Amino acid sequence: MRLSTKAQYAVRALVDLSMNSAGRPVALKDIARREDIPLNYLEQLFNRLKKGDLVRSVRGPGGGYVLARKGERIPVSEIVTTVEEPLNPVACLDESGSGCSRAARCVTYDLWKELGDTIHKFLSSKTLEDLVREAADKTPGIER
Repeated sequence: MRLSTKAQYAVRALVDLSMNSAGRPVALKDIARREDIPLNYLEQLFNRLKKGDLVRSVRGPGGGYVLARKGERIPVSEIVTTVEEPLNPVACLDESGSGCSRAARCVTYDLWKELGDTIHKFLSSKTLEDLVREAADKTPGIER
């Protein structure tokens, strides 16, 4: 099971935004360059992140994006679910209503449910600020 590039890029882009913002807007072209993410793809992701109230856009000269709230109040799970489909390891757990007609008698249903819950719990336990701190520790010359 893999998360899509949408989730990976969104998390990386928000870490970059947080590390390079210092309270000022950051242009997407700068994030795209530093993170090697195609600009048009990043624009689509930031539209979703904006709708999810994770970022705010600032118009005009010197404009760009800023976090909508502090990094310690943004769990990684929220970033992922804002740009990704639900984090269910199998289709029968989807909330779309289709579900699985065998759920009540399926011997593996509980296994998949527990796996999905574990993934969500793990991603919820990490915040954007945690990732920024880890990135700063791994990147010489960057202070936080």
